[in-house]
Amino acid sequence: MDWVTCAHSGACTGFAHQPHGSCLFHAAPERRAEVLRTLGPGRLVDLRGTTIDAELLERVLEATGRRPGRTRLDRAHFTGETRFAGVAFLGDVSLDGARFDRLASFFGARFEGNVSLAGARFAREVSFHGVRVRGHLSLDRALLARDALFSQTACGRGLSCERARFDGFATFDGAVVGDGAVFRGARFGRTLSFRKVVGPAGFDTAHFLGNVYVSLTGRLSAAHVHAENGLDLCVTGSGADLRHAEVTGPLLLRLTDAQADLESAVLHDPSAVSGRGRAALTSLREVRAATLSLSGLDLSTCRFSGYTDPAGLRLKNCAFALTPSGVRFGLRWPPLRWFSRRRSLADEHLLRGWSAPGEAAASAERLAVLYTGLRAGLDDEAVAGDFAFGAMEMRRKAGASRRWWLALSWLLCGYGLRMGRAAVWLVILMAIVAGVFWTSTSHATRRALPAGPDPAIHLR
Repeated sequence: MDWVTCAHSGACTGFAHQPHGSCLFHAAPERRAEVLRTLGPGRLVDLRGTTIDAELLERVLEATGRRPGRTRLDRAHFTGETRFAGVAFLGDVSLDGARFDRLASFFGARFEGNVSLAGARFAREVSFHGVRVRGHLSLDRALLARDALFSQTACGRGLSCERARFDGFATFDGAVVGDGAVFRGARFGRTLSFRKVVGPAGFDTAHFLGNVYVSLTGRLSAAHVHAENGLDLCVTGSGADLRHAEVTGPLLLRLTDAQADLESAVLHDPSAVSGRGRAALTSLREVRAATLSLSGLDLSTCRFSGYTDPAGLRLKNCAFALTPSGVRFGLRWPPLRWFSRRRSLADEHLLRGWSAPGEAAASAERLAVLYTGLRAGLDDEAVAGDFAFGAMEMRRKAGASRRWWLALSWLLCGYGLRMGRAAVWLVILMAIVAGVFWTSTSHATRRALPAGPDPAIHLR
């Protein structure tokens, strides 16, 4: 400890007020009154390490006019119910390592500076409902053994709960988190309700044992999270990072004008991702999922390579990338190629060099398997036909056996999927046959005509 402790006993860690050398809890009544008279609105309050019961707390708040200035309560021990309702703290407040044996209520309190409760221990319920913090609120490494109520809390410079432990029900409904809420490495033992929150939130490496309900306007970062009872997420206006997330129970992700990345996620139960507006998925690479339904999403830039079970994907009203169209010249055989417009995967664009280079492209063999597997879950027959064409293209590009037959099939009829191409060849063939027939008929007609009379006979 970096303060002079109480002279009452070696076990007391309370801040010693001079000149008598006792903490406010152990001070004699007249000495306590003397210290309280030095307090006032906006003045420093230093009760570090002090044992504080309900009576002492109330007397301190009254002495400051319920408007204390800089408040230092590090390692303070609150033995009774702690109520700061309606108190306006005019300076920074430090409660690092504080202990609360009973209810801790900050309902409606106002903090003009920063608030730190790092390492605090709450044995019973804690309420920050309706609290206004102009600065930053920190509960890093805090232990909240019962229900924690943070609904309608407003933090101007953000909220931090890194490695905090919430053993009871936790609600942050309607909170405004300013620069963002950070729950990196936090543990939630029961239900988390994080609905209608304004601002970004990060739950990276968090562990959820109960139900999770999150809806926010801002970016959601939940990489490497572990959820044992499913996730219900709704993100508006930004993005969601769920890379390497492991979810036991259903994942329900709703996107509105937002994009999500599920790379390497493990989804043990049937899950669904749906979108509205400009909603998109950017990656499903290396995802392991029992069943995953996608609807209303832009998948034009989504990578699918390494998806373990593409036949388990269900796709409805999704948009895909479009291949270039028209005639192209190249150095490989055949030098002249034409491309028809079709729906395709972003992985194929990367493989063919049609998109900006990035991560290593999947092989043509793997793309052929992807196209074949994804066809089963498509609700659009036209897209399914395009994917069948894509699978054949990838087999031909991979140099599969009977490649010559695939090349011939592509040239003549587009693998049986572009019959218009076959019709063109038929017209060309009929034109050639007609031309040959007409030429041969003309020659035969000329040979059959009789020769004209000899002009010498007429002269006689």
